[in-house]
Amino acid sequence: MPRMLVVDDEPRIREIIREYAEFNGFEVVQSEDGMDAVDRVKKEDFDIIIMDIMMPKLDGYSACKEIKKIKEIPVIMLSARGEEYDKLFGFEIGVDDYVVKPFSPKELMARVRAVMNRVKASQRTEDVITYKGLCINFTAREVTIDGERVSMTPKEYDLLFYLVKNMNIALSREKLLEEVWGFDFYGDDRTVDTHIKMLRNSLGPYRNLIVTLRGMGYKFEKIQ
Repeated sequence: MPRMLVVDDEPRIREIIREYAEFNGFEVVQSEDGMDAVDRVKKEDFDIIIMDIMMPKLDGYSACKEIKKIKEIPVIMLSARGEEYDKLFGFEIGVDDYVVKPFSPKELMARVRAVMNRVKASQRTEDVITYKGLCINFTAREVTIDGERVSMTPKEYDLLFYLVKNMNIALSREKLLEEVWGFDFYGDDRTVDTHIKMLRNSLGPYRNLIVTLRGMGYKFEKIQ
């Protein structure tokens, strides 16, 4: 049975999520603040975390940063704010999806399934691709350049892996949004462009392997 950690300082919200999650086959653990959530992650294993941003003691963003240092657990963030800046900041620190309050519990469960399916698909991939000093290890979810590990956000990894798996295929921004962020992500082309810029910076001398297709999107050049 998959385990879910629900972190929100509103008991009513926690109970709504618990009810729907248990109906969908999850074991649910509840926490009322970010500090407690971090402590629980140190002691227990979870398959996914749903966490509010505005909480006492430790906010959701800060808690997410600490959790990602401990374990690689997918996090869906809840917020009453839906500005693009908040979403982009969340993705940069490792948030896997973003749901704006008030939300539909059924939609939230659909997003949970989508995130977990993407994680499982990534874990099933066992290929390692190398090109000169660049090594992309899908299984370890690791990228190295000249033997040095490259530090990237979870969304950068997702974007790079999708580009590489579809090597030399032209991918529109809309396609990348759908496949990397999820079919119902409420972002726009700037979300993709911002992450491509971040990814190119991370790849350094291999940044040119990501080719811009003017007016369309991007592709990862075929590695010989």
